[in-house]
Amino acid sequence: MISASRRDPSRGRLILVHPLLVRLTHWVNAIAMVCMVMSGWGIYDATPLFGFSFPRWATLGGWLGGSIAWHLAAMWLLVGNGLIYIGYGLISRHFQRSFLPLRPMDIWGDFIAALRFRLAHKTGVYNSVQRLLYIAVLLLGVMAVATGLMLWKPVQFQTLAGLVGGYEVARRLHFVAMSGIVGFTVVHLALVMLVPRTLPSMITGRAREHASETAS
Repeated sequence: MISASRRDPSRGRLILVHPLLVRLTHWVNAIAMVCMVMSGWGIYDATPLFGFSFPRWATLGGWLGGSIAWHLAAMWLLVGNGLIYIGYGLISRHFQRSFLPLRPMDIWGDFIAALRFRLAHKTGVYNSVQRLLYIAVLLLGVMAVATGLMLWKPVQFQTLAGLVGGYEVARRLHFVAMSGIVGFTVVHLALVMLVPRTLPSMITGRAREHASETAS
């Protein structure tokens, strides 16, 4: 929820952009995802799906057993943190305020504006492309967890695995979900580097509106 906190006429209004629980779950999720991806790459290297392996320095665990241990530990952290975030998002209507509405024409318009470097930005408000990406990465997270369960407990979840085409298909879908999440992270970090003023608000929770935004 975006609310006014105090005013500074010379610098613009200071507003709450990210509530405390959103910030906490964001940083816990960042740590968990790094551990999940790096340990997942270690597991992948033991039995590669494709004709390449990840460099050893990019993996976590040191060996297959160690990578699996890290992966499972990070999984519980990620799932627990995710449930807290999703519960908060639904109860507080954070998802509705931040990610909706999402209309195809708005997405296309913002995408074209971004390509032309003319995309308007209002402090604390996601544009349609950002909304689409955040919803997509949440769905990829669900897909990663679901397929991960199929790989972790193939006997117990064999019915679920059968719905997607079997164990080997689940492995590939898990890899696709991971790749999508990594791709989102790369884009996310690139945008933070291009617009570094968005980073402090994810730590303090607050940011200053531009004078034009305050006036409007």
